[in-house]
Amino acid sequence: MDTTAQHPVPWGRVGSLVGGQAAVQLGSFALLIAMNWTAVQLGGTGAVTLLMLAATVPRALMLIFGGAVADTLGPRFVLLRTTTARVALLAAGAVITATTESLWPLVVIALIEGVLLGLAGPASGVLLPMLARGDQLARANSLYAMVLRVAPILGAPAGAFLISVGELWLALAAGAVTGVIWLGCLLHVTHGFRRPEPEPGASLMKRSGDGFRLLAGHPRLRWMFLASLSLDMAFSWPAEVALPLLVSERGWGVGAVGVVLAAFSVGALGSSALGAVLAHRIPMYVRLVVTGAGLAAGILVMALMPSVMSLTAVAAAVGLLSGLNGPAIVTLYQEAAPEERMGAAMSTLALAGIGTAPISIAVFSSLSLVLGVQTTWLLCGTIAFVSPLAAVLALRHPARVREPGQQAAEAPVPAAV
Repeated sequence: MDTTAQHPVPWGRVGSLVGGQAAVQLGSFALLIAMNWTAVQLGGTGAVTLLMLAATVPRALMLIFGGAVADTLGPRFVLLRTTTARVALLAAGAVITATTESLWPLVVIALIEGVLLGLAGPASGVLLPMLARGDQLARANSLYAMVLRVAPILGAPAGAFLISVGELWLALAAGAVTGVIWLGCLLHVTHGFRRPEPEPGASLMKRSGDGFRLLAGHPRLRWMFLASLSLDMAFSWPAEVALPLLVSERGWGVGAVGVVLAAFSVGALGSSALGAVLAHRIPMYVRLVVTGAGLAAGILVMALMPSVMSLTAVAAAVGLLSGLNGPAIVTLYQEAAPEERMGAAMSTLALAGIGTAPISIAVFSSLSLVLGVQTTWLLCGTIAFVSPLAAVLALRHPARVREPGQQAAEAPVPAAV
């Protein structure tokens, strides 16, 4: 049955969602660079570490609670309030940092922003499945992935420019402006969304464990979570730590790191764009399993490349595969999750990425002291093969298992815009 015929996609709302995310993500990455640079000037490595902990730890912790909040109160309620609070926070931060040079305002801003982003993250993940159904959800997720690829490419130099021509307050003000743009887009995207009906006896604290209960009770979700977790675990250390070390060991110069990462980003951006147009025409098995196996093989091969040119070529190929694989994982996860627990489901999927990076860096950095950089990198590539295997097992289970007696959290928005 053609689900898209029954549920036409409101592409105007999808465009507002993607455009708003493009603006706010650009501002966020620019602000990240500006705040880290300012922290370096104020307190060196220790200050940057404190700032990053203040930003990431509360965000990861609030993701679990944020899923329950999104399912209980609805994404419109959560996103409008958290976005408004973030705009006010950054605007106030701009005023404070314009009049003082101290680390403590940055830490407070990072801490509160982390809480707000953690609450908002699952609610943001609920929006696309409410707007697009069936094969069109894959296209929408690929379009959304393009924004996530472009934001760091453009946001990093933007942040460096803002901090070079002004001071931190300018980057904070720019972040507040992009937040206002996102808020305006949210008003359009979520117009007509209704609050979910309250569930008797279901408190927020009790529902905060829904994401993990879904993993325990739904095999497809469980295997897809493992597919995402293993791939993120295998890729974080090579990309963030091992690449500079390998380049240094081989005497290629620091410029090689930038070239390799740029090749990966361009490849991922290109395949995300392709997916936005053709994802619904590419079989899920290809987008998920074949690309997953290719990613694992690519991670292995990257460690063995004898020159910058060959390493760059493989990195571009890995990026191409990643641009198809990432949206496919998200799409299959969203299609398998019960609509009334979509926020909880997206919170656990987000944890597979956000919570994995520091673990990957800590574990594999320690192993590399014993095994060496190249051998540890090869181990990461081997672990990455868990992802396509888990994806195969996920596809063998039913697409969605609806819990008896539960209804959708919010009615679908009107298809026409």
